[in-house]
Amino acid sequence: MNLRLISAVVLVACPACLGLAQPVTAPSTPAAQAPGQPQVQPSEKAKLEGIHALGGEWIYMEDRTEGQALERMGPPMASKFLMGVDQAGDAVILNGHGSGHRDVRVAVDGSVTEVVEQSNRVVKYRGSWKDGVFEYHVDFGREPGAQGIGVIRRSFQVTPEGLIVRVAIDPPAEGGGDESVALYRHAEDIPQATPAKAVIADIGWIAGAWVGTRSLGSSIEERWSPPLGGAMLAVSRMVNTSGRMVAFEYLRIVEREGGLVYAAQPGGAPKTEFVLTEFGPTEAGGKRAVFDNPRHDYPKRIVYELSADGKLSATTGYLKGGTPRRYEFSSEGK
Repeated sequence: MNLRLISAVVLVACPACLGLAQPVTAPSTPAAQAPGQPQVQPSEKAKLEGIHALGGEWIYMEDRTEGQALERMGPPMASKFLMGVDQAGDAVILNGHGSGHRDVRVAVDGSVTEVVEQSNRVVKYRGSWKDGVFEYHVDFGREPGAQGIGVIRRSFQVTPEGLIVRVAIDPPAEGGGDESVALYRHAEDIPQATPAKAVIADIGWIAGAWVGTRSLGSSIEERWSPPLGGAMLAVSRMVNTSGRMVAFEYLRIVEREGGLVYAAQPGGAPKTEFVLTEFGPTEAGGKRAVFDNPRHDYPKRIVYELSADGKLSATTGYLKGGTPRRYEFSSEGK
């Protein structure tokens, strides 16, 4: 599937630079200081360590909003975002937070940072640090009663599990609750998927020239070679209703260490890999193969299914919940 197309909403950030932070506690005695250097109080040291633990690239893991319906589960902000921290710990630099602004420096002392957009609208950021929690508000300057989001409130707390993110929107989104909660982690702290034992012949049913039409009329195709030499190769292409190619992708499935790996290169970009975690017959008499990569932002899962009547589908989404995106194909010429 075209990972670049379906990941367009995700803002890409730089690689993670820190792992999961453990709970920070102040030492019983101040750390030794170099002669002539001012003493750093334990409370101030704990604050600096806590703020610096926010740094790095964070990837969505799971929705923890209380009472959230399965189909509404998903990240409360971008699936992947970046937070940098000033060396002095007095400000956090935001990237990929979903507001369309980059390198926004938000002080933790409550002062305001203004961002002037091309439309001359002034957006105000105000941040704070209290009791191990970094919080900031984004005020879009809308008049009361005007359409659109007025204020976004986000808070971030590093825990032994990862980063707990809480987001509230004013006015609330239709059908949404007062607050959304989710767990994020650095990529290196997310467990890898457990591969299933398989050989390339086990999913040979994916082979073929498959074509389909999107809901808005664009055509999409995937052309998979037969299993040979421990691999299957494919190219994918999407063409809009004007006859212009708008996306393409190189795909392959290869045998590796007793299992299968699905590699996707949207637009020829560096590959993203997913491992086969499940395959076999379906209750309806078809066949199914599931490829997972929990460390990827989106999608984390790609599922291929062949129906009993010979139709192929590919579904992309998160490991749990949300509304997966489904692409349906028929064998070319049929």
